[in-house]
Order: sequence, then structure tokens, then C-alpha cells
Amino acid sequence: MRIGIVACEVLKNEIEHLTKDDPCFVHREYLKFALHEDSKEMKRILIEKVNALKGEVDAVFLGYAVCQSLQNVTDVLSVPTVMLPGADCIDALLGQEEYNAEKKKCIGTWFSSPGWAEQGIEGLIEQFHLDSAEGYEPQYFLDMMFESYERCLFLDPGIGNSEFYIRRSQEFADRLGLRLDRRPCGLGRIEDSILRTKNIAENICSDQCRNS
Repeated sequence: MRIGIVACEVLKNEIEHLTKDDPCFVHREYLKFALHEDSKEMKRILIEKVNALKGEVDAVFLGYAVCQSLQNVTDVLSVPTVMLPGADCIDALLGQEEYNAEKKKCIGTWFSSPGWAEQGIEGLIEQFHLDSAEGYEPQYFLDMMFESYERCLFLDPGIGNSEFYIRRSQEFADRLGLRLDRRPCGLGRIEDSILRTKNIAENICSDQCRNS
């Protein structure tokens, strides 16, 4: 069976950790996280990317949660596709109950997964074009954006390189005057979605063999 991955680069580390040695995954494509800035354009691009794999793969793992605009997007795709559960990538990592619990502990929380830690301050500046306003430094806008935030919470999924991600998260927190907390998180929800994709691909291959 042949499976394609089309995913957000923010979750690349976790997805690669789960799939890197699996020969079933024959196509891997990670898209810029800044696509989220224009949710309608992101949806259009994802539909185009997945549909382009028709005939090349049996199923696609779409490494995105709903992310504002992707509700029921699998209904309009030309390839059987499984996406992540939840509202966004942090929801996909923590689950809604834990996500809400952490926000209840501190409503002003910025969640830093490995992918977000890699992007850091530079990623935010790129995503929101904070360096394009003449006469204003990016820090001016960052301070406004994070005025109500109190902490940066690093989510450690146990995929290795934790010291690097923590250091990046600390740099982010220091730049914005936030305290840094850390907690583990699992990959179960992502893994379940990957397994569902494999099951779909396997069933398609089985049907094709019976009909040939």
C-alpha cells in the first residue's frame, strides 16, 4: 500500500518520529506554517495538494486539525484522507480536556510544541509580517500581541532533542517577558490518525486485489 503525507511543518518532527522507518509512506510534503494566516487560501492549497496525489497513493494522512477552515474538508478530496482530531495542532497533541485544563490554569498561555519552538519569535514575525511596517520594530507589535500572556508552556512529546526545544522556548519566553513551564504530552492522537490512514489504504489494496 502507498500512503501520502501532506502536513503542516509545525508537526513534522512528531509525524516523522512516528513514520520515518515505514516504507508504506511514499510521499511526504510539509507546508509552511504561515499558511494559517489566510485560512481560505490554506484550504484551497491543501485540496490542491491532496488531489494531485490521486493515482499515486491509496490514502493520505493530512497532518492538520480543523484549523478554522478545514471542517469536513475530507468530503471534497479525491483521495481517501484522514486528518487530525481537534481544533488545532495543540489540541491534536494534548486533547481537548488537557488543552482546556492548561488554559484554565493560566488563560494567558502560549503553547510551544517542538515545531513552534523551532519557529520561535522569527516565525511569528514572518507569519504576521511584523517587519513590514515602516518606522516600527517587530518588538512593538509583539509586545501588543502578548500583553495579556503570562507563560510559555513547552509540550514535550518525547521525540528527542528536548534540550534544543526547551532552549528555544526559553528564548521565546525571555523575549516576551513570560515564564516558561514544561509538561509532557503524548502522540497518541496523531498515531491513531496515522493508523486509521493505514487501515483505509490496506482495505483499498485488499479490494483491488479481490477485483483484479
